[in-house]
Formats: sequence, structure tokens, C-alpha cells
Amino acid sequence: MVSKTDDIPASVPSCNPVDLAREGETANDKDTTSKTASKDPCACGHRGDTAVMNGDAGHDQAEEADSKQDSNADADPAEDANEQEVIVIQDTGFTVKIQAPGTEPFDLQVSPVLALTWSKVQFNTFFLKYTTHLKVLKPYTVREARIHIRHIRDLLKSLDPSDAYNGVDCNSLSFLSVFTDGDLGDTGKRKKKGNELEQIDCTPPEHILPGSKERPLVPLQPQNKDWKPMQCLKVLTMSGWNPPPGNRKMHGDLMYLYIVTVEDRHVSITASTRGFYLNQSTTYVFNPKPANPSFLSHSLVELLSQIGAAFKKNFTALQKKRVQRNPFERIATPFQVYSWTAPQIDHAMDCVRAEDAYTSRLGYEEHIPGQTRDWNEELQTTRELSRKNLPERLLRERAIFKVHSDFAGAATRGAMAVIDGNVMAINPGEETRMQMFIWNNIFFSLGFDVRDHYRELGGDAAAHAAPTNDLNGVRAYSAVDVEGLYTLGTVVVDYRGYRVTAQSIIPGILEREQEQSVIYGSIDFGKTVVSHPKYLELLEKTSRPLKVQHHAVLNEKDTAVELCSSVECKGIIGNDSRHYILDLLRTFPPDLNYLPVEGEELAPESQKLVFPRQHRHRLACLRQELIEAFVEHRYLLFMKMAALQLMQQKANKDKTAALHDTSTADAESESKPQALEASEKVPDGTPTSPTSSESTLSPDDAEATTVSENSAPENQEAPADLKSAVPTANTNGTHEPSAAERQNGGCDSPLEGKEADENIPGLAQAKELAESLAAEDGSGIDPKSREVVLNACKAVGSISNTSFDIRFNPDIFSPGVRFPDDSTEDIQKQKQLLKDAAAFLVSFQAPSFVKDCLDHSSLPMDGATMTEALHQRGINMRYLGTVLEFVDNMPAKAQLEHIYRIGISELITRCAKHIFKTYLQGVELSALSAAVSHFLNCLLSSFPDAVAHLPADELVSRRKSRKRRNRVPGGGDNTAWASLTPSELWKNINSEAQSYYHFNLQCESVDQAVEKYGLQKITLLREISIKTGIQILIKEYNFDSRHKPAFTEEDILNIFPVVKHVNPKASDAFHFFQSGQAKVQQGFLKEGCELINEALNLFNNVYGAMHVEICACLRLLARLNYIMGDHPEALSNQQKAVLMSERVLGIEHPNTVQEYMHLALYCFANGQLSTALKLLYRARYLMLVVCAEDHPEMALLDSNIGLVLHGVMEYDLSLRFLENALAINSKYHGPRSLKVALSHHLVARVYESKAEFRSALQHEKEGYTRYKNQVGEAHEKTKESSEYLKYLTQQAVALQRTMNEIYKNGSNASIMPLKFTAPSMASVLEQLNIINGIIFIPLSVWVLLTSKAQKQNGSYFCSFLSF
Repeated sequence: MVSKTDDIPASVPSCNPVDLAREGETANDKDTTSKTASKDPCACGHRGDTAVMNGDAGHDQAEEADSKQDSNADADPAEDANEQEVIVIQDTGFTVKIQAPGTEPFDLQVSPVLALTWSKVQFNTFFLKYTTHLKVLKPYTVREARIHIRHIRDLLKSLDPSDAYNGVDCNSLSFLSVFTDGDLGDTGKRKKKGNELEQIDCTPPEHILPGSKERPLVPLQPQNKDWKPMQCLKVLTMSGWNPPPGNRKMHGDLMYLYIVTVEDRHVSITASTRGFYLNQSTTYVFNPKPANPSFLSHSLVELLSQIGAAFKKNFTALQKKRVQRNPFERIATPFQVYSWTAPQIDHAMDCVRAEDAYTSRLGYEEHIPGQTRDWNEELQTTRELSRKNLPERLLRERAIFKVHSDFAGAATRGAMAVIDGNVMAINPGEETRMQMFIWNNIFFSLGFDVRDHYRELGGDAAAHAAPTNDLNGVRAYSAVDVEGLYTLGTVVVDYRGYRVTAQSIIPGILEREQEQSVIYGSIDFGKTVVSHPKYLELLEKTSRPLKVQHHAVLNEKDTAVELCSSVECKGIIGNDSRHYILDLLRTFPPDLNYLPVEGEELAPESQKLVFPRQHRHRLACLRQELIEAFVEHRYLLFMKMAALQLMQQKANKDKTAALHDTSTADAESESKPQALEASEKVPDGTPTSPTSSESTLSPDDAEATTVSENSAPENQEAPADLKSAVPTANTNGTHEPSAAERQNGGCDSPLEGKEADENIPGLAQAKELAESLAAEDGSGIDPKSREVVLNACKAVGSISNTSFDIRFNPDIFSPGVRFPDDSTEDIQKQKQLLKDAAAFLVSFQAPSFVKDCLDHSSLPMDGATMTEALHQRGINMRYLGTVLEFVDNMPAKAQLEHIYRIGISELITRCAKHIFKTYLQGVELSALSAAVSHFLNCLLSSFPDAVAHLPADELVSRRKSRKRRNRVPGGGDNTAWASLTPSELWKNINSEAQSYYHFNLQCESVDQAVEKYGLQKITLLREISIKTGIQILIKEYNFDSRHKPAFTEEDILNIFPVVKHVNPKASDAFHFFQSGQAKVQQGFLKEGCELINEALNLFNNVYGAMHVEICACLRLLARLNYIMGDHPEALSNQQKAVLMSERVLGIEHPNTVQEYMHLALYCFANGQLSTALKLLYRARYLMLVVCAEDHPEMALLDSNIGLVLHGVMEYDLSLRFLENALAINSKYHGPRSLKVALSHHLVARVYESKAEFRSALQHEKEGYTRYKNQVGEAHEKTKESSEYLKYLTQQAVALQRTMNEIYKNGSNASIMPLKFTAPSMASVLEQLNIINGIIFIPLSVWVLLTSKAQKQNGSYFCSFLSF
């Protein structure tokens, strides 16, 4: 690895170190090859990870960002440093001795470029004022000159958002600064709270008001005034005279540049070993001699400043603006985020971009010129790093994350190059679908069934599904992280209708035939099988966490072969002696609901829902989350059954010992749960399926049964360890399981079940027994007790007779796989276990999701968040139709309307995506924009006669068209796409919905779908664009015109890849985060805050400055800061969280909407009312685009807006939002909900402020009635409402008297002054806290005396319901 300081050429003037310091503070100590550092250079072309000092004729670079941070940490920001002397020691480098007031002196090693003497060093922002500046110049090389030019270009483009729109170099968009007018901390100091009310324009745009049907697209990306082009140069490019001829190389010429200044001066510049100077060449005449004057400068910026006054002025202004931007707006994200909308951007000349496009891009960005990276070696070496202690684990995880991030970026670029036809196949003679590619040491294959490999499994459909199954397997084995077992780096890319799998290359695999390489597993789906003792040893370590059963299969010689994985899993020892496993597509067991097997019947629960169903391939697997949830469910059942039998034994003993105790024993047995009574009737030695004896949740009785949210952890610990598990915070609030839940064993985790079932007699005894059996050989255990465990094990399907241990055989029902005769009984058990798991999904997990949505513990806003919620419960998206049927059949369907609408939208866009995939495969590159716009017109436009625009004839070469036609990987007719019509497309969507999701859509057009299901076309457009990678021009589209199509080919700007990859985790940081959450839930705020802060530091250590988990950490920190009274700190942390959410998730992602809402609350608490309103309006607009107005979360948002407007005395506007919130709450929470009561109270407050006491009384009475019915008259809320009712009555009476006096006496009336008080900010803030789930509860004296830990945290405890 090359140190970054070695990459940097010598000094440049006018560098702004402020910027670097700020970036360093946020980025922390990133790895030396970090994208963050390389992305944002300093203001003169130097690397962004070096501390820089200003000077007259040039400046220096400091050692590295780490040194810079050390200095920052040790310094006192409030005082200036004393003047220090700096002396050049020798050419190889020198040491700067720095001492700040009140700190110990420390040394800073600096590269040999210059020395300088400072005065006034302000460490907080790194303002370094110079007095002397001495140059010690280092000669340039071609490489350093190129890097220098690249940095200058990055500086000139530092405010240009085009890279973010184009999705390159891990740039992404952020618009927060548009609404906050810069940094919120500064704004808060500048604005005066008193006179701010006069400055606020509270009126929102018309399209944001409740009830508006207008959904404009343009406000999605508001114009940022800082992005207006500030032109420093017209042209900066490589000269056509490159490279220098031999005689000029002898004079030190490295390369030639051609520049056109703003003043339209055309100049040629020579980059030489001594620096940059003007030469006498013109466009057509080569004269490399120096011009007169030549302006020889060591920095290109210095030279350009001398030849153009406009450059000097504009470059300085550009750097000032750049410094003012928040570092989080420009730090590179770890993975590329693409925007589905973009404005039309002028395409400017850019030499660096051109160079990147026409070279392999393997030299400069990785700083290993002329070499490609050995991805496999990097990926495996990082896994081999030591992990004995925390620092070692952090270093290892950081290296793993960095390499994965780089690999995903390189694989994505390679996959695009493959599909675009820019990579030569390694088998060019074969049909295009069968070709394979190697680029940048990465192997690429297309998602087609080559050589009929998947013929028996579903052909191309199976070949398309296999890579994602394989990726899930890689993810699972990587998470288990067994030492000595290696997986391949894997990235799955969908681009232009093709699926490309990118994998790192096992050393030596290309030199041998596959048959010779594979020493474990099968290469022909089980016909020939081999095994290896080392692989069995390694895979045995993964079998428990992954729930994979050790089993035997027969090979072609009818010999039993031991395996600890599926037969498709192949083991290959590479030339590097590492043990690799690949083809992990069957890591998890098959889903029998979508795998009809002749002669096998599913459980009644599955049959009731018309399963099994025919799927288009036979690779349908259960998700890992479902396996975890199923095992947890069975563990609870196991413990209950053991407890029940132990109690029965105890009762029998008592019966024989004393006959008079018989009646007592009978009474106890009658009180046992019915579900457990069914399980106690287990004959010795014959296992039964618990599924059949469990109560299942049908849509009809679902309303009466509350099912708690399932949050199956990815890495489930062994059941014995579950006793000591730390409780984690439930992000959406908790509730007590009902009796029906307990009967069904319906708890999410063993921990939750343990808490719920403490009252079951004998449970603790059963746990003790199970643990002792697992820990010892069992010799000291009573035989009857052993029999209890044996019966419980058999009943739940455990593979062990002495302890709970459920595992699955992934080869069950695999075609071509045969098992030995002596394992018949075991195979039957495994088949029953698979049937039970399939039944568990449809009878328990799917209804559980619906119930979570009904009680609002799960609140998806769009397709992505719904997919995530389903996946967390182990429900595959092929069950979407089943879930929608559950919702449709619920008695409380009206309260699930938002879920149904989002589900239908997701189903339609997924069906459209499937069709779009094959549609695009037949499209030639020159017709791509026309084809995409035609598809969108057929999908979304009301125009009935959408006609495709084929490329103009003159653009199609007649001679070559025939040849080119066969080069498309999919083959086929290149103009067939043009014949698609809207009616045909919607017919295909209906057919796809029926065949894939088994859902009857019954929509013949988009307008019918919008009308029938209450969809929005702009939401459908967003969903299909994100799913397929389409980028469209941001403008207003007229979808409803019946006279012209909505889209033209000019509206399609780009098509991006959709990338799936492994996300390496920061395990230690995550544990700190979970522990912090648990502490907070218990009320230990201070300790929780410390743990969250530590987690944040560790996350930064592993991920760098930008990551979705850091975003969650900052959000929780901001919440804690707010609750503990530190409002400015809460504002600062939440601002970072919003910026990060915009950058890593997307500007309109549902999480970003939530972050905006939280930031608005903290802005209001800090007295920034105008900013708070802007942020809330932005959040409302984004939510309207994402999920429309009819959504439970919109009620919370409107309540926030209404309260803030009430605070600034905009009563009419406030009422519009609060009454809308009341209507939504009434619809989704039911008329008896306390949320509805609170909404009534908020509306009453506004009516009171308007002196409309009759309306205020009416609403407050509604609220009072709900409080009285739900929590009783003695409750504090009921009393408050009663007092407020009295106050309103008095005010109403006083007003009526006054009016009567006026009517009676006219102008002579003596009027008593009425009290019309504007709401105080404190009261508004109190209500904002309540609706956002922040409730301050005073601690009793007893708690303060008895709980020392809580006493340290202050005299309050807070319950906050939504992290």
C-alpha cells in the first residue's frame, strides 16, 4: 500500500486548510486508501487527507489525517497558540514542534516540501496564518503531475452536482442546506428569537396543503444557489501533442496541457519535472520552448492565477463557498447511490473524465499504477487478520469493509462494461448468452441457463434466481465467519435487462477442469458426489448457527457420502491452499409451499391457502430469518412441553405419596393452557407435529388475537445462551402478549417468551434440566427427567434426543439426490419439519406481519420498506399476493388500506419489472431511450395509442445492422419492443400477477388501477424507476393527457445498474449500540448515551464517516441529547443524521422523511421556527410523492405542522393540518384511540386561540369522552381534559355575556376585556414532545432514593416510543 503523502506533488498557494480540518474531524481515522480521503482534495489540488498550511508562494502538506486529528484533539479551540519556530532539518523530512496553550507539546512529521514560521494557530478550525514561507521543491513525475491535474479538476468541480446525478465516484445528492440556509448551528446563533416571528412566511406551496391532488415532480430537487456554475476556466484538457517526443523528455517535459481561460485566451502549458510553464505551441504548430514570460510555477493553480485575473477571483470565491459546505455533503459514500431523477445538465469538457472513460481506471484511483488488484487475495487476506482483541477486530472489520466496498464498485463497473460490449469474452466463439468474461481479476457470467445446467430446475428462470440465492448463502457463511473457510467475493448486478454475477477468482481454477478442482460436493446436482474430511470439519462449525444437518447421500456407485451442506455446494482448494466453498444457492432448505412434490401432502394450514403452488423454478428457498423464527418458536414449545411433563410427574408423585392431595393435583392440571394439554399426549417414541396441534391465525379471528412483532436476529445464539441475552429496545414500542398468543407459543424470541410465560409451572425447572443435559453427559440425571426431554425433543423435531437442536437437511426434495436406506426414518422427520416450516410461514408469520401493521408497530411507506418488513419476518416476496389476500379478508380492512395500497403498487411494479427485463434484452443500444420511454408510456400514460419512435434511418448503418443484431446477448428481433401497446402490457401485468404472485389484479389500464386501488402515477413512476435503474428528466409530466404520450425519448437520461452485494457488519460497534439501547429502555440515560457514543466511534472506525448504521446512531444520540436538555447538541447530531440519510439512502427514502421530522422538532426547540416549518413542509412533500396523503404517518406529520403553525399564530392554516391529522388518526387508529383524543385536544386549542369556543368545546368533549372510557376518570389525562373543559366553558360564557351586553346596550356597553392569549412556545413544544412520543415522567422520591444509577441521570425519566 502506497502512503498517500507519497502521491502528492509539491506546494500550491491559496489552499484552504479550514476545509480539510472539518473533513478530517468527521471522517475520523479512515483507512489510508479510503474513498473519503481521495474524494475531496484540498483547495489547491492536494489530497484531501493531508493537513495544509497557507503560504505566499506555495504550501506544505502535513503527514496524514491521523496526525492532524491528534493535534486537533490536544488543542484548546478557545485560545490561540503561541508562536512556534519551524526549522528544516534535512531533505528527507522535518519535524514541526507544536504547543497549544494548556497542552503538552507534540511533534508533527512533515514531508520535505517547505518550512514555515507560524503565528496564531487556531486548532479548532485549523486557521493557519503564515509569516514566512520557504520552498524546498521536489521534482514531479508523470504520475504525480497527472494526480496534481486530477486534484485541480476535482477542486474546480467541487460544487458541481453532475457527478452525483451521473452516479459516479460515490457522489450522491443532498438538499438539506437548501432548507436550512447553511449550517444550523450558525443559523441558531445569528437569529434572534424575539423578532423571528415577523420574518416567517408560513404559507406552504399549494401542492403541500391537505387535500391537494397535485403531485409536482420538480420540487423533489430544489435549486441550490451554490450549484450555479462559477466558471474558472473554459477548457482544461490534455493537448494533442502528447506524449512529449524523446528529445523533449530529455529536457524534463512530462506532458502538455491545452487551456482556454475565461477571457478566451488559448494557451499551451508544459508540465515538467520542475513544475508548469507556458510554451509556444498552438493548435497546429508544435513549439515546446518556454513562452516569454513562461510563469514557471510549481503549482498549476499558481500559474493559472498569473495568466488570468478571472481565474484568480473565481477560484478564490469557489473555495470560500466550498469551505462553507457541510463535510457530510461531500464525503464519498461507501456504495454508489443513484438518483432516479435529474435535471438536464450541460456537458462540459473534462479531461479527467475522458481519460477515465477510455482507460481501464485501474491505475490512478487505487494508486497502484500499471497494476490490477488481486481481489481474491485482498478479500481473503483481510479475513485472515487477527481478531483476538477489540483493536485487532476493528482493524480487521475496517479492512474487510473497505475491500468489499471497493470490490462492489469495481464489479459494478465491470458488469456494465460487459453488457455494453466493452469486454472481450474468454469464450468468444460461443453464443453470446453463454459467454463468460474476466475483467480486472473479476469473473463475470450472465444469468442464462447455459448448457441446460438448470433444465430440470426451471431453465432461464432458475438461472436468474440462482445468483441471488448464492449471494444469500455467501452472506450467511460470511456472517458465521469460520476461520479457515473461504467464500468468494460476490456481487449481483441487474443492468439493461441482464443479470450479471461478478465473482472473485479462486487461484488456479482457470488452469484446471472443474471435475479435477472440486473435492467436495457435486458438479451435476447430485449424480456424482465427493466429500473431504477437512471440509466436513470446517462446515460442521457452521452447521449449528446455519441450522444445516450433517447427512449422507448416495453417489453414482451407491456409496454413502457424508455432507454438511447441500450437494450443490462445491469445495475447491485453490493454489493458495485455502479451502473455498462456492455455489451456495441451496444453503437454506426448500420452500415446499412453492415446490409441488408428487405423493407429498402439506400441512392443513398450507392446504387451506391453496398451497403448494407451481412456481416458475424449483429453487424457491426459505429465508434465513424464517428459519431463525421457526427455531425460536419450536424452542418455546419445547420448554413448555418439558415443563408440563415435569409438573405432571410431580403431580403423579404427590398422588402416590398422599391420596388427599389428589384434588389439588386435579385443580392444577385443569388450569394448564389448552395448547400445551394437546402436546402432552405424546406417545413414547412417536413424534408428532406440533403444527397440527397449534392454533393458527386466520384472517377472521386475527382481530381478536394480537401477534407481536417478529424480529429474528441474523445470528441466533444457541438456546442455552438465551437466558443471559441482553434485552434490546423495541423500536416501535412494546405490548403485552395476549392469552391466545401464549397458547399458540406466539412469541418472537425465547427471551420474550420467557418473560411472558414465567407463570407456567415448572418452566424454570425445565430450563435447568435442559441446560444440565446439554452441559453434562446426563449420567446424574433422573431417567424420568431424561425421558421428559426425550419426548419434548421428538415432539418438536429436534435431531438430538438429549437437547433442543433443530437443523434442516437442504437436500430434501432435491431432484437427483438419493439417500441411504438406513436414513429413511430421519428423512421422513426432515420432510415433516420442512412442511411444518412452510406452514409456519403462512399460518403464523404472514398474519403476524398483518397484525403488526394493524397495531402500527410496523409502518412501511413504500415498496422498499414493505419488502424489508416482510424479509425481517422471513416472508419471501413471492408471498406478496398471499399477504394482500390476508389484508383484503381482514374485518379491519379499512385500517389497513395503506398497506393494501402499497402492496398493490409493489406488486404492479414488480410485475412490470419482470416484463421490462425481457423487453430490454431485445433493444439495441441506439434505441434504448426510445424503448424505455415507450415502455413507460404504455405503463403510466393515459394516451391510448402510444407509438414507439424508432431511431432515424440515417443513424442505422444498413450494411452492419445484420451483424450487429446478433451481438445482443439476448438475441432476437431488435424492433419487437416497438410493437408493445398499453393494453398488451397491462394484460401481461395481470398475467404475471396471477402466475407469479397468484393474485387476481383485474386492471386493463393504468387509469383503472389508479381508480380501483387509489394509486398515484408519480409513486408508480418512482417505484419502477428505482427497481429498473431508469433515470428520468425532472420536469412535470402530464400522465392523464389522452392526446399525447407523457414521455419522449429525451426524458430518459440514463439507465443505472441495480446492485446486490454483501454488507459486512461492525459487530463490536453493533453490540455497543444494542447495549446502549437496552440501557436507555431501562431509564439509564447517561450510561446509554455513553455506550451509544462509543458505538458511534467504533462505527466510524469501521465504516468511515458515511453509513446507514452511523445514521441510526446519530439519530438516537440526538434523541438522547434532546431528552437530557442539550438541544443544540441534539440539533447538531440530527443534522448529520439527515445529511447522511439523504446521501446513503436517497433524498426521498422513508427514513429520510423521518429524519426531517425529527430535525424540525429540534429546530423548533432551538427557536428556529422558520427552519422547522420549511423542514416539515419538505417532509410532507416527500411523503406525498412516496406514499400519498392517506397514511398513518401523515397524521403525525400534519400534527407537527399544525402545532408549529399554531405557535406562530397561523390559526386557519394550523386547523387545516390538524383536522386532516384528526381524520387520518380516526381512520387508522379507530374512534376509541387515545391518539384520536389527543388530536381532538389539539384542534380544540386552535379553536380556543381563534375564540371559537363552541367548536373548541365540541372537540375537547370528544377527547374527554375517549380519555374517560379508555383510562378512567382518575387518570391524569382525563383530569387535565376536564379542567380544560371547565376553562373553555368559562371563556365561552364570558364571551356570550359580552356579546349580549353589546346587543343590549350598543355602543354604551361596558365590555369586560376577554383573555385571548397566543400559545406560548413552551406549551407548543410540550405538545410536540407528546405527539412525537417523548413523555417526561417525574420520578417519585422513593425511586430517587432507591435507584442511585437513575439519580445520577437527573430527576426525570423519559419514555420515548419511536427511535
